[in-house]
Amino acid sequence: MLFTFRDVIDILIVAYVVYRVIYSIQGTRAITLVKGLAIVFASSVVARVLSLRTVSWLLEYATTLFLVALPVVFYPELRRGLEQLGRGQFFRWLASRGVGQEVFDLEAVIESCSRMSAKKTGALIVFQRQTGLHEFIETGIKLDALISTELLLNIFEPNSPLHDGAVIVAGGRIVSAGSVLPLTDSPLSPGLGTRHRAAVGLSEHTDAVVIVVSEQTGTISLAVGGHLRRYLTEARLREQLKFYWQGGETS
Repeated sequence: MLFTFRDVIDILIVAYVVYRVIYSIQGTRAITLVKGLAIVFASSVVARVLSLRTVSWLLEYATTLFLVALPVVFYPELRRGLEQLGRGQFFRWLASRGVGQEVFDLEAVIESCSRMSAKKTGALIVFQRQTGLHEFIETGIKLDALISTELLLNIFEPNSPLHDGAVIVAGGRIVSAGSVLPLTDSPLSPGLGTRHRAAVGLSEHTDAVVIVVSEQTGTISLAVGGHLRRYLTEARLREQLKFYWQGGETS
């Protein structure tokens, strides 16, 4: 069979689509599932080469279950991708994914948290790191704003429309406000409410760093890796944020 120019175009198109799909899920929770599937597939190949029939059968069965479960697990991403495709924005959407951590106005965040703590104004501020938070950004009001003390204070002003949700910061900018976060099922200390449960819940599922200001006590807390660090001073909050933004582990 001759290898024609049409075959080259065919391979290049497929390679480009695969590259864009992999690029789009890089830095999101989906990549961990894809890695798991790759490990199962590689193990299946090794088991077949070594003629391990029982192991091979189990791994093939596991691969089938993975393939059946993938559309269910990735339903939000698949729906969003099809919607973007219908609007002719699919490749632009893929190219915009994978927003990494960038420099942001640390002092503006600390100042706003300090002032809200003094007034006992509840707040929930999320900082995206390596794991993408697109599905949570979608639940709120999309913004594209520089971080400033005044903006954060206005968003979390009591009785304002966005007061009860979370602000999400990605790429050094505020990308959404009023976002809904998953609640943790883990037991927390008595007196901790929905904001704290949401902060811990998101930090359990992603590597995000989440600041919580309690509207009952004014206490500033930081949720990281499923753990809640409470009673932070301005100096301690600054130290923690700098540490995690310089690559510190969240676990």
